[in-house]
Amino acid sequence: MIVPRGTNFQRAASDSLHFSRAARMSQSQFEQDVQSVYDWVDAEVAAAEPRCEISGRCCRFRDYGHRLYLTRIEADILFRQPLPDEHDTPAHTEAAAVDQVCPYQKNGLCTGREKRPLGCRIYFCDPSFDERCCEITEEAISRLKQIHERHNRPWEYNQLSWFFAQRTCELSDGDPGCRVDSKS
Repeated sequence: MIVPRGTNFQRAASDSLHFSRAARMSQSQFEQDVQSVYDWVDAEVAAAEPRCEISGRCCRFRDYGHRLYLTRIEADILFRQPLPDEHDTPAHTEAAAVDQVCPYQKNGLCTGREKRPLGCRIYFCDPSFDERCCEITEEAISRLKQIHERHNRPWEYNQLSWFFAQRTCELSDGDPGCRVDSKS
């Protein structure tokens, strides 16, 4: 993937959405509805009290056989959170790197915590939480799909690495060699 010289991934990501006034209002309501799902998930997870060892395993995808799936709107929200400066490089944001470890992880902690997607809000390494984790996930995805339908938005659900690769192509100034195929 080609990243235009002098184009910071985070800065370009935050500038990439241009909407008319009506579209901005609609986008704002769409994001508020997504935030309501985040709030519901956070409350359900807190009530279940899963154990977090703060090991960072959840973010080391390749090492622990994890894949982080999210929707387009979740990726757009997450991308507004700046990456740690040392991770805001093609070496950390190209798809192969993101398939290995989340670029928002720094010293075992999440630097994107406030804007993290559902998968990050729900997943815990605590085996006693597995069943409840699945229940919360299914309900949250169902709610997200309903929000997409209500706002007449396409349902895009893919791996975090795919969204990073797609964003890189969007920043490539129309490079015809830059193409991202869907894995889902």
